[in-house]
Amino acid sequence: MICILPTPNLMAKTPFLIPLMFLLLFATFRATLSANITIDEFALLALKSHITHDPHNLLATSWSTSVSVCNWIGVTCGSRHHRVIALNLSIMDLTGTIPSQLANLSFLGWLDIHNNSFHGSLPTELTNLHRLKYLNFGSNSFTGVIPSTLGNLSKLERLVLYSNDFKGQIPITIGNLSNLEQLYLDYNSFSGSISFSILNIFSLVKSCFITNNLTAGYLESKIFDSLSNLQELRLDGNQISGSIPSSLYKCKELRYISLWNNSMEGSIPIEIGNLTMLQSLYLGYNNFKGEIPSVIGNLTSLKHIGLSHNNFSGEIPSIIGNLTSLERIYLSKNNLKGSIPYSIFNISSLQEISLGYNNLFGYFSSDMFDYLPRLHYLNLEYCQLSGRVPMSLFKNKS
Repeated sequence: MICILPTPNLMAKTPFLIPLMFLLLFATFRATLSANITIDEFALLALKSHITHDPHNLLATSWSTSVSVCNWIGVTCGSRHHRVIALNLSIMDLTGTIPSQLANLSFLGWLDIHNNSFHGSLPTELTNLHRLKYLNFGSNSFTGVIPSTLGNLSKLERLVLYSNDFKGQIPITIGNLSNLEQLYLDYNSFSGSISFSILNIFSLVKSCFITNNLTAGYLESKIFDSLSNLQELRLDGNQISGSIPSSLYKCKELRYISLWNNSMEGSIPIEIGNLTMLQSLYLGYNNFKGEIPSVIGNLTSLKHIGLSHNNFSGEIPSIIGNLTSLERIYLSKNNLKGSIPYSIFNISSLQEISLGYNNLFGYFSSDMFDYLPRLHYLNLEYCQLSGRVPMSLFKNKS
């Protein structure tokens, strides 16, 4: 815009001209601002019209055209442009669908409607929310497929779609989300094979949950090479085959690994000793074999070990008694043999012990349960134990 200033003579003659110009500019700004607010207001009113059940009358009473949209419940506006930058309708017991007009909230960076009863499919127009960093549609009743266009949300840092009824395949375009830090796709009805190579793109990802679906596939050898920030990996309850790639043991920030209930095989290599920050290891209900490596005793942050229902053999390493933070140990239904390490019964933090259905033997000592004040579950079925059950077991009120 070219602004022509009046000459000094004209300014002298018309001292009211400059204030008038500022008034005109301010009025233009207010008109533009009003138009933008109207766009956001229309988008939210479209959402309100798609709400079929609002039991607490939250939107019915708050979302009124008589007040500024920035004062509506769940709505946050930016201080600079006064546009809607966040929408949080989580845990409001709302029922309804998502209209395509919601994508007109072009300044939206945060969208959270988790723990409601929204249903139907996701509109592809959501790809227009280019500023979106946080998207949480978890714990609803959405159906259909995940739109491949979600892969265009290049600024997205958290994608949460757990506990819905999404079907079909997980779109490979999800791998385009190079800024993603958290991915939650668990508890849906996905099917078919997934190329887990998409995880290679997520160099910033910290949490990846793709559990309890019907997803098949295998973990490629270099899949975790670039995931130096990975802290939580949950792929349990799927149909994943193959072995654990060695690249996983390079992810030294890992706290939680769950590959439980798949069709995986192979052994646990000694490289697992690199994961010194690991707190939970769940590999149960697979076809893993080999011995439990003694280096597992070096993982002093471990709280949970779940290796039940596999084909592990050899002895339980006695060094496991070094895991003084251990709360749960599940080794039942394997081919383990030898004596039960009594060092296990000196871990005072233990709450659950399951060693049944192995070829283990041992004897009950009088003080065997003296140092387990928090124990509330004990399974030693089909072990070859001798001696008298000590009275200390019955002193445990848990």
